[in-house]
Amino acid sequence: MRYVAPSREAVDPGVFARMPLAAWREFADLLEAPGWPSVDALAARLPTDAPVRFAEQTRGLRADGLHYEQRIAERGVIATRERNWHDLFNALVWLRFPDLKRVLNARQTAEIARLGPKRRSRAQYALTHFDEAGAIVGLRDPGLLALWDAHDWHGLFWREREAWRDGRIEAAVFGHALLEHALTPEWLLVGKALAVALPQAAPLDAAIDACTGAIGDGHSLRDPLELRPLPLSGIPGWHPDGEVEAFHRTAPCYQPLRAGRIYPEPLKVG
Repeated sequence: MRYVAPSREAVDPGVFARMPLAAWREFADLLEAPGWPSVDALAARLPTDAPVRFAEQTRGLRADGLHYEQRIAERGVIATRERNWHDLFNALVWLRFPDLKRVLNARQTAEIARLGPKRRSRAQYALTHFDEAGAIVGLRDPGLLALWDAHDWHGLFWREREAWRDGRIEAAVFGHALLEHALTPEWLLVGKALAVALPQAAPLDAAIDACTGAIGDGHSLRDPLELRPLPLSGIPGWHPDGEVEAFHRTAPCYQPLRAGRIYPEPLKVG
């Protein structure tokens, strides 16, 4: 089912207090104010030395004939629609994760140069899936990986729910489409995740840095099958129904493991 975002006026303000949007409260003025922020207001949040800028997507802007990704790489221009949740969240991701967005853009433009703008490689599908629906998961308890590998969702999100609260496993949402979907509280969120094994004391930022490096050097996201599905709505506190055990046995976002499906080992830090 295709997602249609609610109008700005129809958004339940409570969604901004619930994860994953609660993690983006630094942008509350852009997300929660009655009126839409202008593209200029978004641009004002960029560092003065940023190599990119936001520009309103107009017919004149697109007259340069460049692919969206090529325009970013060659001109530093991120085409952005005003009054649009999807593009607003994309801008916020650029503000928070600029290095990760830049390596995705560099990989995409390299593939466009190799294949042309009309064809898409397996790597491009992987990069796009992560850009739209990506999540980065830091694993400080390696024992939880077997549950994830087996799609034992009841185990990962119910029996081991304390692991999500005490930091043994932690997720950061990167995909701007996921953030848009979170505007609808009942929507079931499923991320396309990269897993990173973390030392106990390492912050989640270390996992983000590891993903940035692995994507940038071409060791990660060469194929969509590298991405692990992660039903984010199962994380404690992320979905209104998630505190009831039955949810973790029957929620349609919990899909069984396909026969023969094997996931790559997590990236490693330290």
